[in-house]
Amino acid sequence: MSQPLGTAVDLVIEARWVVPVEPHGVVLDDHAVVVDGDTIVAIMPTNEARALYEPRQLVSLPEHALMPGLVNAHTHSPMTLLRGLADDLPLMTWLNDHIWPVEGAFMGPEFIRDGVELAVAEMIRGGTTCANENYFFPDVIGATFNRMGFRAVVGLPVIQFPSAWATTQDDYFARALEVHDSFRGQALLSTAFVPHAPYTVSDESFERIRVLADQLDIPVHLHTHETAQEVEESKREHGIRPFQRLQRLGIVNDRLVAVHMTQLTDTEIAACAEHGVSVVHCPESNLKLASGFCPVHKLRQAGVRVAIGTDGCASNNDLDMFGEMRTAALLAKAVAKDASAFDAASVLRSATLEGARAIGLGELVGSIEPGKQADLTAVRLDDLETQPLYHVASQLVYAAARHQVSDVWIAGVRKLVDGVLADVDTDALRARTRQWRERIAAV
Repeated sequence: MSQPLGTAVDLVIEARWVVPVEPHGVVLDDHAVVVDGDTIVAIMPTNEARALYEPRQLVSLPEHALMPGLVNAHTHSPMTLLRGLADDLPLMTWLNDHIWPVEGAFMGPEFIRDGVELAVAEMIRGGTTCANENYFFPDVIGATFNRMGFRAVVGLPVIQFPSAWATTQDDYFARALEVHDSFRGQALLSTAFVPHAPYTVSDESFERIRVLADQLDIPVHLHTHETAQEVEESKREHGIRPFQRLQRLGIVNDRLVAVHMTQLTDTEIAACAEHGVSVVHCPESNLKLASGFCPVHKLRQAGVRVAIGTDGCASNNDLDMFGEMRTAALLAKAVAKDASAFDAASVLRSATLEGARAIGLGELVGSIEPGKQADLTAVRLDDLETQPLYHVASQLVYAAARHQVSDVWIAGVRKLVDGVLADVDTDALRARTRQWRERIAAV
């Protein structure tokens, strides 16, 4: 009698270890993740999966950890083209004297498209499958993400001065609503308002954002309390700290994704917890710009969700979430003066599920669970640099590097195959990037 066939599915991935993130701290030995279409349908021991399923594609990862795709909870993807342009400068000098002038000269659809393509290629190669994006020309950004099959929350920018994207406040809001409407029904794209910062956005604009974010049911993604200078200037101009001003304007609520947050009082931390604010920690950017230290341990102890982001390549200078996890863990311990602060499993959770929840995608991605989208990252752990292996989560956070990412799937589509990008012409992308360097360096 012939052996009965199992249930037909599109994909089974067999891994030496599966790190689902939810439940917290769990590592599953010799397990398989079963995928049909864009959705995870089961996680089970490999021998059971072999008996129950007949996959159209079987991928064996005998020396790998399979984990959720990393979620970069704050970045400026087009700024990959400004990588290394103005290093070793304080934030306001960096912005006013270098970054904003170059953006004024070169920012446009072509710059945006090429910068996003470079960013997506880098992020996928580093195991990142989703980004919370904050930059101008969101129409071009979203279209490029969509074409490349990359998941993103696309920011709808609002800032107090004219740009190549919009000239007046009414123009910013009108174009924001147009872009939001144009992305309705896109499986990989959603939107958020991205007012630049309290010091570049008026009270009137914040009030409009609060109303529209409620109506559209989208997050508000905002740089805030990035530096001590920002806080002091707000006290001089408004008589109160930026966070207090945001509270007065109704922005402090469970839609707020507050980025950087290096200057916080205990009262402000308590308010974040009370109102459901999510904080995005960008440790390497904050260190490089000497902006200060986000009190991650205090925030987490208070019950505040903490996600992790890279910021943009002009201030980091990479989109490496593995490097960011390690730096976040070590910095949190030093700031808290507590070696147990921000343990490896919690850091991994912040870079995946907590990031997804912060940006409104927690029901879709961020963990390996049946019913969720198959956004997955495989990491080889047999390199000498990750041997011997005692604890998988610790190895991923403290020892593994992005070059060990072998395979990546987004919505069940394989985007990286044994370290090679599946559908990116890297030679053409490299050539366009070099052309931008020549143009920008000539200014």
